[in-house]
Amino acid sequence: MRKKIDWEGQIGRRLRLRDLHVFSIVAQHGSMAKAAAELGVSPPTVSEVIADLERGLGVQLLDRSPQGVEPTMYGHAILRRGLAAFDELKQGIRDIEFLADPTGGELRIGCGATLSASILPAIIHGFSQQYPRVVLHVHEVPPPTRDLSGLRDRKHDLILGRWMNPPPLDHVGDDLNVEVLFDDPLVVATGTQTRWARRRKIDLADLIDGPWILTPPNTWNHTGIEEPFRARGLPMPKINLMTSSVHVCTHLLANGDFVTALAKSLAERLALKVLPVDLPDRAWPVVIITLKNRTLSPVVEQFIEHVRHNSRDRVIGH
Repeated sequence: MRKKIDWEGQIGRRLRLRDLHVFSIVAQHGSMAKAAAELGVSPPTVSEVIADLERGLGVQLLDRSPQGVEPTMYGHAILRRGLAAFDELKQGIRDIEFLADPTGGELRIGCGATLSASILPAIIHGFSQQYPRVVLHVHEVPPPTRDLSGLRDRKHDLILGRWMNPPPLDHVGDDLNVEVLFDDPLVVATGTQTRWARRRKIDLADLIDGPWILTPPNTWNHTGIEEPFRARGLPMPKINLMTSSVHVCTHLLANGDFVTALAKSLAERLALKVLPVDLPDRAWPVVIITLKNRTLSPVVEQFIEHVRHNSRDRVIGH
């Protein structure tokens, strides 16, 4: 059995954040020379830092080869914890900035494309009026069930997205908080001036010849249309355009006779006509996702509370 590392005697009094920073830059570049160039120091200085870390821990942190360096399993362990440590320090600085100026700070939001076009603008408008000095960074991300890497890598403070199955809410992982805000069901919609918009009753069979705009197969929108047609023994409707682009879809719906399937909140935002078509009652909740073991800065907590308030108004309004 390997000897237990003496934290107080061997590491605690000598390990510096600068050393962990140097190690992370080396791992990022896969080269001590490239890391040295970025840090503005000599390669021997970088090698000495890494060697001191390895001596103190008693394990090899990097595998060396003519092609460069790569973290060992011990190196990856340090990198994971180091990332969390540096993130907590950054959060501490942001806390101080917010306490010094409660109307300022920074917030990094990951958000799905359709929510960016539907509910997020109103949320940001209200929040910015209350906190005009807060700088918001919004990054479009794929559906949360497909990619949460930006959250886990601390690039995002939170993700605002739609939670689609799979996986169900109870299979999201022990490191995540998933808070359901409201359900945003799938609807069939068209432009307000189309032949479909004037009809009071529409059966699925009436829509087989479209023309339809749908997202690609295996997306929630596509599946949400495919399944009810199949259940009725009907063929899939005619798809004239397959796209995930909200902007392309919006333009065509406003200027053509197209039909599409999309979230109710987006149909309302775009002032589309929701058609009286019966679809299976399937939940498609809008959620906020954060990391469980990550301290949220005051400005992030204020934003989350603002989103909750906005969502309560939406639930009450419906």
